[in-house]
Amino acid sequence: MSMFTAFDINATGMTAERFRMDTISQNVANANTTRTEDGTPYRRKIVVFKEKNSPTHFHQILMKENERFAGNGVKVTGVYEDTKTEGNMVYDPSHPDADENGYVMYPNVNIITEFTNLIDASRAYQANSTAFAASKNIATMGLNMMKG
Repeated sequence: MSMFTAFDINATGMTAERFRMDTISQNVANANTTRTEDGTPYRRKIVVFKEKNSPTHFHQILMKENERFAGNGVKVTGVYEDTKTEGNMVYDPSHPDADENGYVMYPNVNIITEFTNLIDASRAYQANSTAFAASKNIATMGLNMMKG
């Protein structure tokens, strides 16, 4: 394993978590958006991660284990709309997007869930940052030992 592998792993983790925090911020900012460009309420977005260069077939998995290659980091595989969670129907007949019964369909964004996810992403980012700093300190100590 290269000295820089740990840096690569932590850097991809920090990048992915920052993207996740940006997506959560977008969800919070659109929590009351009742009409998007296509005329529907905003739908909550979810970020999905996957191990970078992860094998998909049994042979690839076996080869990876035989080589004992450790650590590739993570990558964002996509941002998907949450279609399983329903939006909130609120009675507000004065709202411009109210239906004929006076109900408005609000986005499926739950602020408590979003802030919980934001704390989770923030702590994961912080953990990667701490691990990156520890790897940097170890590398620096190793280089200082070589100086004499």
